[in-house]
Amino acid sequence: MTRQQRVVVAAALVGVLISGCAAPPPGSDGDLADDWRPLAAAKQFTPRVRACYTVSDPDLEDDEPVDCGQPHVLETIHVGTFTGDLAQRPTPPQFYSAVMRPAFSECDAKAREFVGGDWRDGRVAVQAVPPSTRGWQGGGRWFRCDVFVLSAPSSAGGSPDSIIRQAGSLRGALRMPSPLAHTCFQLDPYDQLLSVGCADAHRFEYVGVWTSPVERRDDVGRDPAAVHAQCRKLVYRFAKVPAGGEVGAGTMYRLPSEQGWARGDRGVRCYFWTGGPEVSRSIRGRGASAIRNR
Repeated sequence: MTRQQRVVVAAALVGVLISGCAAPPPGSDGDLADDWRPLAAAKQFTPRVRACYTVSDPDLEDDEPVDCGQPHVLETIHVGTFTGDLAQRPTPPQFYSAVMRPAFSECDAKAREFVGGDWRDGRVAVQAVPPSTRGWQGGGRWFRCDVFVLSAPSSAGGSPDSIIRQAGSLRGALRMPSPLAHTCFQLDPYDQLLSVGCADAHRFEYVGVWTSPVERRDDVGRDPAAVHAQCRKLVYRFAKVPAGGEVGAGTMYRLPSEQGWARGDRGVRCYFWTGGPEVSRSIRGRGASAIRNR
């Protein structure tokens, strides 16, 4: 090929390339960049109300909820929001911490509405849960209110929570009568309260809950006489003893578990105790004669 022929061929190739840039193939616009879809924004996890979970770990951000009709251990009943200075923190509040107390109070109120009464009157517990560090750094400022079922009242020594699986929602669970409600009890050899029917022989009957004003759980027992005095007031109210007609009445009390106390539960559970023969009837509304400690 002569030099002149090579020049002609090169010119022809340049012409083809130029024409290719000027006239893109049918169906395209020649702009490669504008056809890329933008990446979706990262989704911030927010818990769902009326969601149930099969694990009791407070951090549920990677766990899928299940239908509440299936066996589960936690049920989320409310989602609140941190505000003010607390929301400006660089890290989330700790699950067991005093700064979670306002959130727990909100969960407490929501739980009472949800279960149909004071949840402390039964084997029901409540927790307020903040986001994980990852969730907080991603912008989450919510707190989750969960309810769950305990296997038994706390022992005299404050046994750790024993959470049991529950099939079905706890909505209205403490509207009487309820299998979760505290009623009458016996003590086993290990000082554990065993639930029995009030028509069965028993020595103890739950009469209500007193909210302790102290901050430290260990301080409640420093003045047991004062606690028994508060429980005795609940016995009188439960039995409908008129003012001025009070008589000696045996009482027993149980504190929340250490875990429950750390979550914010300050409810001291109070029980009537008969020091005489076992009884096979409730003292509810039966007056002074039913509670006289023989």
